Amino acid sequence: MRVISGSAKGRTLKSPGAATRPITDRAKESLFNILGARVQGANVLDLYAGVGSVGIEALSRGARAATFVELDRDALKAIHDNLALTRLTEHAKVVRLDVFKFLRHGTTEEYDVIYVAPPQYKELWAETLETLDGRGFLSARGVVVAQIHPREFHAVDLKTLELTDSRRYGSTMLCFYQPLRSAITV
Repeated sequence: MRVISGSAKGRTLKSPGAATRPITDRAKESLFNILGARVQGANVLDLYAGVGSVGIEALSRGARAATFVELDRDALKAIHDNLALTRLTEHAKVVRLDVFKFLRHGTTEEYDVIYVAPPQYKELWAETLETLDGRGFLSARGVVVAQIHPREFHAVDLKTLELTDSRRYGSTMLCFYQPLRSAITV
């Protein structure tokens, strides 16, 4: 697992082992090709951050800030080590908290990119989307990306977000949700 592009390109990231399910380099590269220029200057929220691979990649590519939310102690140590290794600590905030507690009580910020990569087969991805729905965490032009196993996918009843794209990379599926056009107020 490495940083693919930007200021920290080529740096190999540390992993705590079986405690996390990292995104493959292939899927991560495709993700950032899809996000494109949206990452420049973005405020990124990396939920169930694992080793911080997605948030670190965003920072390396010019994101303004990234918040990493993780509960596992070993994963948190890996995030801190990886931020130091990539020299991106200055623009990062690492939060040790349950994702749902963070979303209900830990932030009032608005994010441009929210990445959701929970443990598989526990319906946490859908519950997280439902928690994000209509709560004001996503900017009007923002995107929520859920990383799941393709067998986990099902439609989620959301009021202010809609599925706009999905891509499959082997056993990884990336689902892109954006604000409903009718939900955007100008």
